[in-house]
Amino acid sequence: MNEYRNINNIFYIFALSHLIIWTLVPSLTNNNLPLDTIEALAWGSNLEWGFNKHPPMSAFFSEVFYRIFGAQDWVYYLLSQIFVLIAFYFVFKFSYEILKNIKLSLISVLLLESIYFYNFTTPEFNVNVCQLPFWSLVVYYSWKIYSSKEIKFIDCFLVGLFAAVGFLSKYLFIYLLISIDLLFIYLIFIKKTKKFDFQYLITLEVFIVLLIPHIIWLFNNEFLTITYGLKRTGLEGSSFVDHLIQPLIFLIKQIGILIPFFFLVSLLIKRLKFKINLNDKKLLFLLFVNILPILLILITSLITGSKIRTMWMTPFYLFFGILFIYLLQSQIDLKKIKLFLYSFLFLFFFSPVLYSYISIVKDDKRTDYPGRDIARKVQILWDQDFDKEIEFVTGDEWKAGNLSYHLKSRPKWEGYTNNIKLNNSSKFICVEDVCLGRY
Repeated sequence: MNEYRNINNIFYIFALSHLIIWTLVPSLTNNNLPLDTIEALAWGSNLEWGFNKHPPMSAFFSEVFYRIFGAQDWVYYLLSQIFVLIAFYFVFKFSYEILKNIKLSLISVLLLESIYFYNFTTPEFNVNVCQLPFWSLVVYYSWKIYSSKEIKFIDCFLVGLFAAVGFLSKYLFIYLLISIDLLFIYLIFIKKTKKFDFQYLITLEVFIVLLIPHIIWLFNNEFLTITYGLKRTGLEGSSFVDHLIQPLIFLIKQIGILIPFFFLVSLLIKRLKFKINLNDKKLLFLLFVNILPILLILITSLITGSKIRTMWMTPFYLFFGILFIYLLQSQIDLKKIKLFLYSFLFLFFFSPVLYSYISIVKDDKRTDYPGRDIARKVQILWDQDFDKEIEFVTGDEWKAGNLSYHLKSRPKWEGYTNNIKLNNSSKFICVEDVCLGRY
């Protein structure tokens, strides 16, 4: 019991350290919020059920924090880390249910610090980071349904709820949902080791009901977000060669990203030896939530020849630590834990040091943009002609979004100038390709 409590405390110390470091480092070294965060805040200033690039949840959470804290950059770095740590917490909880060993559960979470999706890229709150807690929650409560003899209404409801919020963060969330659905289809209709329960439909019902407002928005806005996503894959211009090259590039990138992870794992094991037993209930679940979503992404690239961008894979590796610890648990030598911890600590501190170095030395990044100074000058220009507050700003999400965020009146971002209706009493000024004014 004491060991359990001690390891639990170590997890919370690790989590708090991660939060403090990755909130402070970008707050102290960046002059401006990153592009995706500014975009989310721009959308949040004029909340709808969808936007030209993504569904609404990253904008919604950003706007909630803006309403509470205002234009303070550190808040949005904190928001991002809160999302990361919620994911870590449920990975930790889930790992204990799988491994039944609190030390190995902690190790499975610490391993995630070797994957740069969960440290170096996290200061930028965006749709990828926004998926993280809901990805972990869907897996955790799906496991509850999967492993329980008696299906509980609340578990089914929560899976539907978190699945909907995850999907409304980014459509790629569907790869996890398809993988979990395929697992239950396999067990119920093929292997016949699980009986169909009508309570499973609660998950689907909750999911669909929560998506209805966004679906209506899609129909009213010519499926803008889906069109944007397809353009980002380069699908329209793909050739036959792309069906081979793009999946190969994708695989090479994933292996490269996971090298530090595999290095840390290698420090713990006596030798590389494991068996894949598909009759193992726990292993089957881990394979379906870890490997199948990646395999489906790869198949998508093979069939369509589309480009899979590296950052899209952000939530896909959340449970990799558990999978490999479970596979190799009989080969793990805890006598080697000191070497593992030294290597972990090196990576834990090296990542923020590298981030700080790049942030300070390089001066041509988005985070060097003088957004606050530009907003101050624009406010002076406005005050020379008008005595009332600015109500709207138009232009691209970056320049206009920065003005929306930094100006005290928090004007709504209205997209581009031709998207808003002005009347004879409207007052506005334009500076280069950005306009701002009153309705």
